[in-house]
Amino acid sequence: MRPRQLKILNLFGIIAPLWLVAGVTIAGALYPGYDHYNQAMSELHARGSAVEQLTPLLNHYPLTLLFIGFGVFVYHHAKQSRPAQISAVLIAIHGMATFVAGYFPCDTGCQSENSSSSQLIHGIAGGVLFLSLLMAQLLWIYLSIKRQTKTWFGVFTLLCVLLALVMIPAMGLALEIGAGFGLYQRLNYGASLCWMLVLALVLRTPFKQLNGYDSHANRETLTRPDGQNNEDQVT
Repeated sequence: MRPRQLKILNLFGIIAPLWLVAGVTIAGALYPGYDHYNQAMSELHARGSAVEQLTPLLNHYPLTLLFIGFGVFVYHHAKQSRPAQISAVLIAIHGMATFVAGYFPCDTGCQSENSSSSQLIHGIAGGVLFLSLLMAQLLWIYLSIKRQTKTWFGVFTLLCVLLALVMIPAMGLALEIGAGFGLYQRLNYGASLCWMLVLALVLRTPFKQLNGYDSHANRETLTRPDGQNNEDQVT
């Protein structure tokens, strides 16, 4: 892909988290009585919601394009790293799951009892959303350890993973007591999206400089007609 196209796709990773924050805020403002602290984000487009039709158009479908586009960027930008390319595929899968979650809404109030097929699919998509970014982050922790460069990003990624994992039992407890689920869900997802935003900013610098790809093991040695060697880094 051309550098200009890659720069645009890189911006998708920066825009996506901000887009979600704006979209959820707007949809919540248009939903009378919606409580961000207690209610799940999925309730914004649950069956019977005041913004059932608007929310996927405002959030899910545009975010699908942003996530997949950013995944394409990471894949092309990380040509010398198989783990990074796998993470790119996972980010694209996250985008596809976002579309599915928007196309198949949960039932009224997203109650788990007597779930419809639409809610079951929505729930599966939600699981894929979480696991796809979790596995992508674990791959970047592995890269940070293996290359021993940009260790701060590896530590930041680990903290994002830990925050997302800690929020899972907190969400379960919130369901039992009937308060705080919305907050913990937003912290859970927000940790992964913050990671994506920082990843997009980090990758604005040439990937080979960030992850050790300027080492001798990742260079191609070209022999010139005069017999001298000329090392060109693979980008």
